Amino acid sequence: MTSQPPQPQKVNAQVQIANSVIGPLSLAMSTSFQPAEWDYQFFTINPAATTTLGNLLPQHVRLQGISQGVPQTSATTWDFSILDAITQPVLGVGDHSPEFQIAGAPAFMYDSQHNFLDPTYQQFAAYTQNLVRYYNTGGFTAPDGSHVSPSPYPVACWGIYNEPNFNNLDSTQYTQLYNAIVPAMQSVDPSLKFAAVELGDYSGLAQTYLPAFVSGVTAHVDVLATHFYSTCNQSDSDETIFSTVSGFVSEVQSIRAQLQANPNLALVPVWVTENNVNADFDKGGGISACNGTPFVTDLRGSSAFFAAWRPYVFSQFAKAGVQALYHWDFDADAQFGEVDYNTGGLQLSYWVDYWLARMFPSQPGANILQAANSDAGEIEVLAAQNPDGSVVTMVANHALNAPADNNGPGAPRTVSIDLSALGSFHSASLLTIDSGTSVTSGPTATSVTPAPQMTVSLTGYGVAFLTLK
Repeated sequence: MTSQPPQPQKVNAQVQIANSVIGPLSLAMSTSFQPAEWDYQFFTINPAATTTLGNLLPQHVRLQGISQGVPQTSATTWDFSILDAITQPVLGVGDHSPEFQIAGAPAFMYDSQHNFLDPTYQQFAAYTQNLVRYYNTGGFTAPDGSHVSPSPYPVACWGIYNEPNFNNLDSTQYTQLYNAIVPAMQSVDPSLKFAAVELGDYSGLAQTYLPAFVSGVTAHVDVLATHFYSTCNQSDSDETIFSTVSGFVSEVQSIRAQLQANPNLALVPVWVTENNVNADFDKGGGISACNGTPFVTDLRGSSAFFAAWRPYVFSQFAKAGVQALYHWDFDADAQFGEVDYNTGGLQLSYWVDYWLARMFPSQPGANILQAANSDAGEIEVLAAQNPDGSVVTMVANHALNAPADNNGPGAPRTVSIDLSALGSFHSASLLTIDSGTSVTSGPTATSVTPAPQMTVSLTGYGVAFLTLK
């Protein structure tokens, strides 16, 4: 019997990388914590998780204290124990420079409808000043005693309020709040940096919410922050989820256009300080917070689906000039977490974010190369040239197996990459994250032979990083 020669691979997409730059790649990866009574024991349960966190190379880890994570418990009493159970370990990790988002005011500052009792926001401003004193200037004394952070690291970056559009502040009220809070905090520590707005974003919101802020803000703004989730409904199909990414980019472009209206804000960077597949959660009793139906954990936050979705989002944001992308959140469940809250065990999402930070480090930064892609509807390509001349080409496969799939397997795709315009390379490696990746140990790069024409294959949802040196 005569053996048959091997059949050539069917190529689904042709990609051509040009030796021309379309812009800088300066998108930093980060992650988030939400100190609260249900979420403060993570580092006590998992003390080694500081190493796991540091290995992500996160920039300005975000801290969002809510509920009992808000340290002022009454007009005369303070309790930092829940907040600092997360904040102190985070201060000791990585760049030692978290973004502390002041998500809201102490409960006693609101009425029963969650409106500020003091519409001038001076009471809230005094609270924020004491936060700065606690972390940055040696503490403060209240009627219940002295309060001072045990960490040698100050908090330099502060986010002012969380999703005001969902938390009873119209754009004019938020602008008034921001203009009151920021100067008050600067009077305690003039070196502070500020992230403004932190919108709960969706298509068209920038056009309606930002004009009053852009025209009325008088306080200093270092960053305009916003949040993007693909859905709040677990029953949405994979196709629906992937289709939201173009809307993220349109909204970023709208934010940039709004900022251009104020010369003082024209160069302010945009950060996406919350991002994940599904924003829904169990509000109690197994009921969805978004829909009032039985809550179902959306496993796409930690499956092979995520290995296609997050790189797709990262690539689109990088090309749109976004400068920070934050995972929501670090310690949670299979829907949200990069690691499991109870065990510290890694999720597949951890490895996706781990390698995005390493393949495309924001410092010293790289240049995005022009890439022609014959199947941009199913394959996302991001090619970047580093200062040392090395090139990383990321291929994310979000091709559907079937239109109705919900956390489906994806469809296999083979991509031919023409690198001939870039000259010759002496070594190359390929690293793939997909359904076959070990969650415990992560993916392993394999050596491949560099050539002017190279092929990358993915068996379904996933991402491949081709590195040439």
